[in-house]
Amino acid sequence: MKLLAIDASNQAMSVAVLENQKVIGERTTNIKGNHSQRLMPAIAGLIAEVGWQPADLDRIAVAQGPGSYTGLRIGVTIAKTLAWTLGKDITGVSSLAILAGNCEESTHYLVPLFDARRGNIYTGLYRWEAGELVQIEPDTHVSAEKWASHLKTLPGTIELIGEDRVLHQQTFEQELGDRVVAASLKNHLPKGSVVGLLGLKEKPVDVHTLVPHYLKLAEAEENWRKEHPDQLEESYIEKI
Repeated sequence: MKLLAIDASNQAMSVAVLENQKVIGERTTNIKGNHSQRLMPAIAGLIAEVGWQPADLDRIAVAQGPGSYTGLRIGVTIAKTLAWTLGKDITGVSSLAILAGNCEESTHYLVPLFDARRGNIYTGLYRWEAGELVQIEPDTHVSAEKWASHLKTLPGTIELIGEDRVLHQQTFEQELGDRVVAASLKNHLPKGSVVGLLGLKEKPVDVHTLVPHYLKLAEAEENWRKEHPDQLEESYIEKI
């Protein structure tokens, strides 16, 4: 199986191509920029570099969220457009699972996180067991303080993953003390290759029903819903 993997869910952008479980090529950048201008050239360049044609692909895997609203829309839209026009399988992968997937050698509880502002985070709870990444608790949007308090009930060590960990590490250390460790520096960025390896294990879904998993509405959407409670079924976010 030849697979294209895409992650544009946050500032870092990563694309990869895999054949079965072999990584053929990967491009990752971590710069502020417009994914709408950079993602398609990165995909086209990588596919050409490895000597493939778009029609050679069998499946597309995309980071489905949570993350940046704009980044998610761009990544998912491009993935869906490619899958639909080429007639290929598509599957979505949790953006948090992708970070946890970086830490295959870890024996700790894995806590990937993205900053969600105002003391809140997008996070989840994972662990590697017998060579498989296991989701212990669903991905969620929660205050860092509340999440740290919840994690205190678990035995063992908590490993934080993601560049945004530095914004909240003190909160976790105050609650958990020396039970908190940080993943190694090379594991804090999402990797397209991990998207692909996880995407190989997922069942393909209908291209028309795949939507971003935001976990939280944008502030503008929240305000709109408050002002138009009788029109919730017409919310634009549910039509993406």
